[in-house]
Amino acid sequence: MESMSALFEQYGYFVLFIGLFAESLALPFPGELAMAISGHMVNYGSFNIFLVILCSYVGAIVGTTFTYYLGYKLGTPFFDQYGKYFFMNRERRAKVSGWFDKYGDKLILVSYFIPGLRHFTGYVSGILKVKQRTFFFYNYIGGFVWVLVYVSVGKVFGRNIEQLLHLISRYSGIAVAVIAVVLVIGLIVRQNKAALARRFLSRGSKALDRK
Repeated sequence: MESMSALFEQYGYFVLFIGLFAESLALPFPGELAMAISGHMVNYGSFNIFLVILCSYVGAIVGTTFTYYLGYKLGTPFFDQYGKYFFMNRERRAKVSGWFDKYGDKLILVSYFIPGLRHFTGYVSGILKVKQRTFFFYNYIGGFVWVLVYVSVGKVFGRNIEQLLHLISRYSGIAVAVIAVVLVIGLIVRQNKAALARRFLSRGSKALDRK
């Protein structure tokens, strides 16, 4: 926290934009901690909360959009050969692709909250040729919620940031699992809406016949 605070004092909002952009490229930067500390500094008048949210959000979505287009344009052959330089070896790509196969494009919406996934979602979304409109919709909404949550955590909880971030990181997997289950159930219901409606009407008519 002391090192991050020193960076903020020297470079201001620029740290948020560049740091979150770099993290989106899978470069090491503690994005959640940076947003939480900047949110805490709002309480002392050091930062404006609107600019904190704006710089964090723009840095994150510009980074993920850039990685999406890299994946989309360069494709699998490029990453098979050079992926290790992007921290995108075959095993990691296969793991993220497996998540997409299991949960669909809606995974993009919650990926920001999953450490080790948000850094590669843009690359893999591009490689898998996820529709641009779909990627932008889920990515931009998910990014905004992510930024808002962590900046708010810093502003509200102040000096207890590190302990709270530890708890969030520890239980975020459970929360995401619950969200994923809800999304899958919703998708199943949506795809089988007509069949469910016919079954419901059929049961209703049989009940009326019995009466």
